[in-house]
Amino acid sequence: MHDTRSMRRSLTEWLDAEGGIRHVDQALGAGYTRYAIREAVAGGSVERLRRVWLATSSAPSMLRAAALVGGRVACITAARMHGLWTIDDDRPHLAVAHGASRFDAAGARIHWNAGPIASGRFELLEPPVDALVHIAACRPFEHALATWESALRTRNVDPGYLAQLPLRHAAARRVRDCASQLSDSGLESITFSRLRSIGIPVRQQVRLAGHAVDGLIGSHLVIQLDGYGFHRDAASRRRDIAHDRRLALMGFTVLRFDYQQVLAEWAGVELEVRSAMAIGLHLGRDGRAAGGRSLLRPFRATSA
Repeated sequence: MHDTRSMRRSLTEWLDAEGGIRHVDQALGAGYTRYAIREAVAGGSVERLRRVWLATSSAPSMLRAAALVGGRVACITAARMHGLWTIDDDRPHLAVAHGASRFDAAGARIHWNAGPIASGRFELLEPPVDALVHIAACRPFEHALATWESALRTRNVDPGYLAQLPLRHAAARRVRDCASQLSDSGLESITFSRLRSIGIPVRQQVRLAGHAVDGLIGSHLVIQLDGYGFHRDAASRRRDIAHDRRLALMGFTVLRFDYQQVLAEWAGVELEVRSAMAIGLHLGRDGRAAGGRSLLRPFRATSA
């Protein structure tokens, strides 16, 4: 039985209420006739894409792009649309079926391999699990890890389900094996992945002085990270600085880095951490090595 409420609305109004774009068969299933579809297209309020998709001006640009190639929004573009933490490469990522032809990629990154979850006929956006698998094969390991951990943290995917999922690609298996729910941001995922890759073990979310710190090296070297757009209010910033002071009074060393420093000035970040360890700051006062020359160099001033 058709939903009679849809018949009180024009096709354009129905499409707008449904997100701006739907398959022709979905419109027919909602009770609109082929004549009504032709009239809306002829009147200019509805556009037909690749014959089988109907879109209004409110349709999201990425969903329109997917419809035009006969595929789905994929990889990091899909992850971003699902609200996951990503580092984009300024290109739309789209997935199409093997053997797909007669489409204009128009600068998009096309993924020809399907994700583990079978695509739905009316689906223009691949689910988070498929996006994660594509990201693992497409993006640098640490970027992929950040997005996977974002998905786990936000519960877009279930860790138990991921553990059971057969993954054909070694890259996806590697990311899955390393991913955890401990990172509060993609910046943490990238920072601690990089430190571990050079042999520096980091414990995450250790509670010190009443609050969890982002990372702890040894027993006394604290790593705190300020993500992009962090601290929307001054009160939050003051609380963090006060916590840093409490840690200092307890004998901890706190190194605080921001988004720009981690992603654009990593060599300086790594050098500061290694320099702190070289003089035993990760061991506390009792275990600190005597003497030693610091390798620290100040960061260049960068504009906000």
